[in-house]
Formats: sequence, C-alpha cells, structure tokens
Amino acid sequence: MSVREFDVAILRDTVEELCGKLACVLPDDVHDAIEQALEHEDSTVARHVLEDLLLNCEIAAEESVPMCQDTGMVVVFLDVGFDVRFSGNPYEAINEGVRRGYKKHVLRMSVVSDPLRRVNTGDNTPAMVTTRLVPGDHVTITMLCKGFGSENMSRLTMLLPADGEEGVRKFVIDTVAKAGPNACPPFVIGVGIGGTFDQVALAAKRALARPLTESNVDPFYAAMEQSLLAEINALGIGPQGFGGRATALGVAIEVLPTHIAGLPVAVNINCHAARHIQEVL
Repeated sequence: MSVREFDVAILRDTVEELCGKLACVLPDDVHDAIEQALEHEDSTVARHVLEDLLLNCEIAAEESVPMCQDTGMVVVFLDVGFDVRFSGNPYEAINEGVRRGYKKHVLRMSVVSDPLRRVNTGDNTPAMVTTRLVPGDHVTITMLCKGFGSENMSRLTMLLPADGEEGVRKFVIDTVAKAGPNACPPFVIGVGIGGTFDQVALAAKRALARPLTESNVDPFYAAMEQSLLAEINALGIGPQGFGGRATALGVAIEVLPTHIAGLPVAVNINCHAARHIQEVL
C-alpha cells in the first residue's frame, strides 16, 4: 500500500489564501440565489435591499475588501484520506494559515481565548476544526467563515420520536421566525436531524457548506428542504427584515442515524453572506 507524504505547508498556504477569498468574494451559488430572489421579488423595498446586497458584494470583490465587517470565526471540515501521512501537525498548519490570512488581508480579529474572560487572541485563531477519515490519498478542506449575528440565532433541541416530522418542521420554522431581522436575511438554513447532542450540531454546520444548487440525495429529505424553504419564505420577514418573499435562499438538511428514544434537531442559520469553499489537495 502506498502512502502519500503530505506537506502541511500546503494546508497552511491554502487556508491563508482562502481566508481572503472567503471574506471578499461571495460564492457563486449564493450570488446566483440572490439574483434569482431579486427576479421573483414583488416588494419594492425588498428589491432595493437585494440590489444593495449584490452591489456590496460586487464592490467587495473588485476592491478586495470584506463584504461584511464580521469576517467570522473560521470553521474547517477536514477530510483526510486513509493513505495520507502528514509531515507535521495539520492543526497547527491550519491555525498558522488563519493567522497569516487574517493579518495579510486586514480582516477583523473576532476570536477570544476564553468565553467569559473575553481576551482577544489577536489573530483570529483558533479555527474550529472537525476531522473525518475517508478512503484515498487526498485531503479535502471545506472552510466557512461564520459570522455570529446569525450564529447567535441558531438553536438545538432534543425532540421526542413521537414529535416526528411535524415537530422538526415546527422547530425549524420557530427558530427562523425568532431570528427575524437579527441574523441578516435572506438566510441559508442548515438543519441537522438525528445523531447525538454533539453530532447533530455538526451536521447542521456541515449542511451550510453544501452548494445551494445541490439537494439532499434522499428524495424524502430533498422534498422536505423545498417545502421548508416555502414555509420560511411565507413568513414574510424578507431581505434584512423589511418584508418580502426572500426570507431564505435555501434549506439544507443533513441526517444521521440516532437512538430509538431520541430525535435531536439543530438549526444553524447563516446570513446572506454565506461564505463557504472547498478545495481538494
């Protein structure tokens, strides 16, 4: 069996580059979804808001400046091939990439070293990294820069199996309704269902990294994504909370097996600046 020697400097340099790209360039799938929302919007105010969002993103990309002042906390999903051997510590490499990237692109440092004593780390580290072993000899990095205006409005609950699909739907809709304008709509909604208390939150976070053009591979959950999106948009919160059709751009559901006595559900809300990217190294 051949083993690929993987220089962690590649990981460091990739993260450094992606920090600037994520902060300044809205992903194509999100940009296209906002344009589609604009095409279907009836409200004059909502149309103006969507136009302003697109203009803001255009200026950010052209001038290489952040599209939002909250340049986020870095979240990384690292899929590592069984046949990969790192030359050093991949976690140190990722954090060094964040450190360099945030300083190079003059991005806001938003991370504190302790949740209660609130001392800023000064370099936006550490990143929140989740690792998964997969077949092959490649390393896939999926990276998000997660702002906390929307993160703060996210929720998790432990439903009972008897609550079923309707219980899940109600929790998702209630979470979005409570978020209202505070999470900078139009949203992207990540929903995790199943697993355990900890894993359902990760599933909801991972769902936010899926391109808006992709549905759940299971037709049952793909249909549920579309129906939830319709229900959310029927709330009328609209872009930036001014009313209108586009409360959300998409709903992505990730599902995990779970215990016979449980039905965990997590809803991770992302604002319209849904910054995500993936690189295979």
